[in-house]
Amino acid sequence: MKQTGNTLLVTGGGSGIGEALAQRFHDQGNTVIVAGRRRDALERACAGRERLHAMELDIESADGVADFASRVLAEHPSLNVLVNNAGIMRFESLDRSRDLADAEATVTTNLLGPIRLTNALIDHLVTQPDAAIVNVTSGLAFVPLVATPTYNATKAAIHSYTIAMREALKGRVEVIELAPPAVQTALTPGQESRAGYMPLDSFIDEVMTLFARQPTPQEILVERVGFQRFAEAEGRFDETLARLNEMATKAREG
Repeated sequence: MKQTGNTLLVTGGGSGIGEALAQRFHDQGNTVIVAGRRRDALERACAGRERLHAMELDIESADGVADFASRVLAEHPSLNVLVNNAGIMRFESLDRSRDLADAEATVTTNLLGPIRLTNALIDHLVTQPDAAIVNVTSGLAFVPLVATPTYNATKAAIHSYTIAMREALKGRVEVIELAPPAVQTALTPGQESRAGYMPLDSFIDEVMTLFARQPTPQEILVERVGFQRFAEAEGRFDETLARLNEMATKAREG
């Protein structure tokens, strides 16, 4: 992936990993559009940066995604990189009947959202030089957290979807997967300072170093996420599942 001179769209760009990625790519000499629901958060992310632009996007709405795609291409016809980062993470209990609103919202945002947005932009992207799609998944795509089953499932689905997309777009659009470990962001309550989670700045430093490699790796994997990413291949899946969930429970309980 080209490091400078791009026009990038980063969904979920008003906070956390999305905001940090947007600002780092902007620092490298790229034009960046951050998209999300909260205008105030987007404007804070863009403050003081000339080529960093805010656009509202309701990723849960099929009509909203289609309208957004038309607007972003009209305003930024040089768009050549899409970063599908927007996502939500909800805790759910599987041992009793429950309201499925959280599960349904997670599927709509984390899975249907990037599928719809990519579909709305793909005819444009395949015509652009140095085009790329970056799908943000998670270490939980490979070893799940019992407390967030639908989140894990959507990230596993996007991992699989990314592999298919990479093959389908070979030679036309570069397709990259970014799979973070547990990072200190506002994804869940209290996570910004949760012990044992990777500090956001350290994560982004390592991520940008990996993006700078030539050729860019198909999977952007910081060292810490290897614990999950390669658990099954290395024959330690059950051990990793137990250890991951024990560590996560202790971290949430303080």
